[in-house]
Amino acid sequence: MSNLLNGIEDILLMGPGPSNVPDEVYAALGTKTIGHLDPYFITIMDEIKAQLQKLIKTSAKLTLPASGTGSAGMETCFVNLIEPGDDILILINGVFGMRMQDLATRLGANVDTLEFEWGTPVIVDAVKKKLDAKTYKIVAVVHAETSTGVRNPVAEIGALLAATDTIYLVDTVTSLGGIDVNMDGWGIDSLYSGTQKCLSCPPGLAPVAFSEKAVAALKGRKTKVPNWYLDLTMIIKYWEGHTRAYHHTAPVNMLYGLYQALDLILAEGLDNAFERHLENHRALVAGLEDLGLQMLVAEKYRLPMLNAVKVPDGVDEAGVRTALRMEHKIEIGAGLGPLAGKIWRIGLMGHTARPENVRRVLAALKTTLAR
Repeated sequence: MSNLLNGIEDILLMGPGPSNVPDEVYAALGTKTIGHLDPYFITIMDEIKAQLQKLIKTSAKLTLPASGTGSAGMETCFVNLIEPGDDILILINGVFGMRMQDLATRLGANVDTLEFEWGTPVIVDAVKKKLDAKTYKIVAVVHAETSTGVRNPVAEIGALLAATDTIYLVDTVTSLGGIDVNMDGWGIDSLYSGTQKCLSCPPGLAPVAFSEKAVAALKGRKTKVPNWYLDLTMIIKYWEGHTRAYHHTAPVNMLYGLYQALDLILAEGLDNAFERHLENHRALVAGLEDLGLQMLVAEKYRLPMLNAVKVPDGVDEAGVRTALRMEHKIEIGAGLGPLAGKIWRIGLMGHTARPENVRRVLAALKTTLAR
């Protein structure tokens, strides 16, 4: 039997993730493996931590990449902070807010939700009213809702929680590296992300960060963290200090890749990277409108890196995606939940956010829709 890896095609990844990976990151992944307790590898770990702090805009000492995809990042934050009976508020306007609710419920929290129409942002006044009526241990929200292409008002929600004991938990899986994320400036206490979106590193790591308030909550738990693999009280002993304590075998080569991906972003400059995403988003939207296509999300709430496009009446939504993949070697995403069959999700994440890719997907759509 021939090696199946030889059959993998060169696909332009313009879906909701993963994104295309730069050659420099592929080269880093192929660098010789060394031990996860090797002194030189620990030096690389320390630099990754410093890189993440710059990208997240935080001085939080507990900043590290969890071993696993963005969903592992979500679980890391929730399992370390939630104890049975805790009052939690989840703000939901898409699939990933619903996943937060599911996980918090599994952990035995008393979960309240505020739900908003998919394709629209969280309404800050509604959050304020909820907070005026009840005090919560944790308030959680998704910054960039990947299922709809909506940017939620994370800074404004953070302002409501300033000077309170409430822990503010934010999903930045799709936003980190594509738009500004300011952990300290927005009063975020716990956040998580993933490597496969705007960081343009293959799936497999999940940056997380905890403020001093979140660390105090972790240290003050009455019960043991219920997930051994993601227990930060143990993992931190591997990521901090002069003497490192073994917890689990770190994915050494994945961490090489993350180091290189972060180095590329920081060398480009954060503001330059954000502007590149925005410029290519604007070009994509203009081209889609020229094709007679409409966006789901109002302009002021749109994400530059995840574009939700309405499927015109009478168009075979799945057929268009299949034609793009099979004939044009381009991947775009489908809608989820109540938006299934109603939208396409076109990603402009990280290395994928380039003019030539915008032109290519627009040309392919034009050809496909003209049939």
